[in-house]
Amino acid sequence: MEPQRIRLLPEALINRIAAGEVIERPAAVVKELVENALDAGARRIAIAITGGGVERISVSDDGAGIAEADLPLAVERHATSKLGDDQLIRITTLGFRGEALPAIGAAARLAITSRPAAADHAMTLRVAGGRVFDPVPAAGPPGTEVVVSDLFFATPARRKFLKSPRVESEAAEATARRLALAAPEVAFRFEADGRLAFERPAESRARRVAALLGTLEAQALLPLEMARGRLQLAGFAGAANLTRASGVAQYFIVNRRPVIDPVLRMALRIAYRDVIPAGRHPVAALYLDLPAEEVDVNVHPAKTELRFREPDAVRGLVIAALRAALAAPIGVAAPPPMRFVTPSGRAAAALPSTRHFAEACLPLAAPPAARQIAPDPAQMAPEGAAPSPEPHPLGAPLAQIWDTYILALAADGALVLVDQHAAHERLTEETLAAEWRAGGVRAQPLLLPAVVELPQADVARLAGASAELARFGLEIEPFGREAVLVRALPAVLGAPDPGPLLRDLADELAESGEAQALAARLDAVIGRLACHGSVRAGRKLGGDEMAALLRQMEATPRAATCSHGRPTFLKLSRAEIERLFGRR
Repeated sequence: MEPQRIRLLPEALINRIAAGEVIERPAAVVKELVENALDAGARRIAIAITGGGVERISVSDDGAGIAEADLPLAVERHATSKLGDDQLIRITTLGFRGEALPAIGAAARLAITSRPAAADHAMTLRVAGGRVFDPVPAAGPPGTEVVVSDLFFATPARRKFLKSPRVESEAAEATARRLALAAPEVAFRFEADGRLAFERPAESRARRVAALLGTLEAQALLPLEMARGRLQLAGFAGAANLTRASGVAQYFIVNRRPVIDPVLRMALRIAYRDVIPAGRHPVAALYLDLPAEEVDVNVHPAKTELRFREPDAVRGLVIAALRAALAAPIGVAAPPPMRFVTPSGRAAAALPSTRHFAEACLPLAAPPAARQIAPDPAQMAPEGAAPSPEPHPLGAPLAQIWDTYILALAADGALVLVDQHAAHERLTEETLAAEWRAGGVRAQPLLLPAVVELPQADVARLAGASAELARFGLEIEPFGREAVLVRALPAVLGAPDPGPLLRDLADELAESGEAQALAARLDAVIGRLACHGSVRAGRKLGGDEMAALLRQMEATPRAATCSHGRPTFLKLSRAEIERLFGRR
């Protein structure tokens, strides 16, 4: 074969190829234009899209504007006003590469209308498929409006790979929401096909997060703040029982830049891994600030990825701050009400159906002697008056339902429903973990050693891990080839049947493959111990026992969920109950 001749590509084709790296979909156009507005010092930004952003995207701001002489340069590749030096070490702006506007102009029809505050009129510059037209005078307020239409008309191959207009519109809105979270001091407005998707005034970070994440999420957000050296972390994290099926509600802002970063995602996953169910994802809005020279944002043209100079320090700070927030007392980290749809179609607090709930409470109408627990007379109010709840977040126990749930009246007048097994499981786990950190779990010798029959392979696994198990308060030894002799159990567990516990631990050893991995799987092992030593559903509790359980929950870290990540209690306010009965 004859060798193919090498040729230089035309400048227009080079620009279109480069545009594909920066502008892969309409959401990327929204991102680049809004970042330019923020860099220009805008205090108000309005975004409007049509047809998923393919037909039209408009972004207007009240920022500094572009001088008439600089307008032609604004659409030249690698022309920028944002870099103070040529070292790319200390980048303090969102944009800096000088690629966005040229890329958009190469792939679409672009019109930039801009007016600096000192100018007496605006100027408009137009670009179509890479062809730049001369600027012309125009009317317009101080600031800049950029209109992009017929996106990818010059690169039709890219347009074929776009999703439906609805999907592209949702992606553009999600991008705008992330940028609005990053800059709460800026007013934002977003319209799609004439429909107002969201509008927020300039406000505090807390209000912006609450507004854009949703009402229920906001009720269960835990504030966090921590600093280590020159690293500063702040923001909000969802309570352990606030989870999503995906990571769509996780927002990371680094030096005012929304990013998608594996270090931050991993830290979030580690912090939540033993308090939420497997397969679920936490909700968080985290703001990390650090010196610009400590992070490299020049990794990808889209600028959503970055590299930390000290990733371990960042990871450690995020994990520590999140765990401290999750360990807050239950009165601070109360779970949000869950929802179901009432016959009217409106969302309301989620409980079993009203009929089932009423049937469960029927025993309370029986004579006092037949009740499982009567309220403490000291808590009873005079006839005709409302009962006085205890001054505790989880309140005073009223009754036990189905021998499984504790019904209590909280200090704020809300009803609280506690899963006694899930709650006690968390209390037991935290006690075991504290003892482990103090040097080892305290063991309680059995009066009569118990013999547990197991398959030969399980006996061998447990025998090989006996020294490690002793640190968890479990003293065992082989008893023949297919049995284990149990001499002591962790004291905090009481006196559970050791059989199911040993079978679960044998499974843990089989999964890990080696005895010394038990300490590495500390959370899983302690979780199994706690589960077997907790108050079971179906066990009747006295009033003192229920009250003691509630008080312990209020004083125990992470008590809003059990070891498996399930909620330990639900809270229903008076307003939510009245909505259920149609009073509101």
